Amino acid sequence: MSEKKKVISVMIPTYNEEENARPIYEAVRDEIRKDCPDYDYEILFIDNKSQDRTRRIITDICAQDPKVKAIFNSKNFGQFNSPYYGMIHTTGDCTITICADFQDPVEMIPKFVAEWEKGYKIVIGKKTTSQENPVMYFLRDCYYKAIKKMSNVEMIEQFTGFGLYDKSFIQTLRDLHDPTPFLRGIVAELGPERKEIEYTQPKRRAGKTHNNWYSLFDAAMLSFTSYTKIGMRMAEFFGFFCAAVSFILGLVFLVAKLIHWNTFAAGYAPMIIAVFFVGGVQLTFLGFLGEYIMAMNARIMDRPLVVEEKRLNFESETPESDVVRAQ
Repeated sequence: MSEKKKVISVMIPTYNEEENARPIYEAVRDEIRKDCPDYDYEILFIDNKSQDRTRRIITDICAQDPKVKAIFNSKNFGQFNSPYYGMIHTTGDCTITICADFQDPVEMIPKFVAEWEKGYKIVIGKKTTSQENPVMYFLRDCYYKAIKKMSNVEMIEQFTGFGLYDKSFIQTLRDLHDPTPFLRGIVAELGPERKEIEYTQPKRRAGKTHNNWYSLFDAAMLSFTSYTKIGMRMAEFFGFFCAAVSFILGLVFLVAKLIHWNTFAAGYAPMIIAVFFVGGVQLTFLGFLGEYIMAMNARIMDRPLVVEEKRLNFESETPESDVVRAQ
């Protein structure tokens, strides 16, 4: 009997990708058939409550191709929970995550698989250049470098999650039970030895990006609160510094007033400046503290990663558990 083929799972998260859903399916399918003919495959779409025709298109694809599965979320659960949930519901010997907008080149799939066969449990794509807005690329680069310096874990620069993950690491993700998962940090912190392959990020094929300043800030704060202590340490050290400077200035003003009682008049300006300065510092670090508390609160509430509305082409239409909950 011939040896059973290894299975490559490709997980594709979607949100309002009606122009890209079928083209990305066809591109992934054709790439695996052409350059990875010795492997079987499955493609898993996880849709984050799209408001356009994305779900209808994915449903048609599932009806035509039994190798394609789909999970439809009951609501939009964010840019981190939904892909993570999709990854832990793949069944292949390895899982490749790829965006539906073609900014993750499908031509990287055989390169990932080749390195995986050499023994690497994780093979990731690392951007060296990008055809996106140069200002956004510069800001992302600054963010990656800053978080890498501040983090207790050696974070990976220009890594978006695009890559291949062995089933052993997928099991690690299943066992993690994190209600607010940040895959980039988890790979850096818990992942085994990895291979990094450089690539140039192309422009989005069609449609409009769903990332905005708020979503990017949310991503930055999630990594900041999950993998750094610097926010609270800065508050402590700067608080000590301000207290010391205030004490010294208070002594200087007191001595100056005692020596030059009738001629020394500082007025209200120094007091007003000091009050506004210290007030601004306090509000800034209260914001930092609030971010840490919100991250703790999300974990303590133990809410599910995703609540499913529907799944297609799974062996059982009713899974044993419709949610994955942190325990």
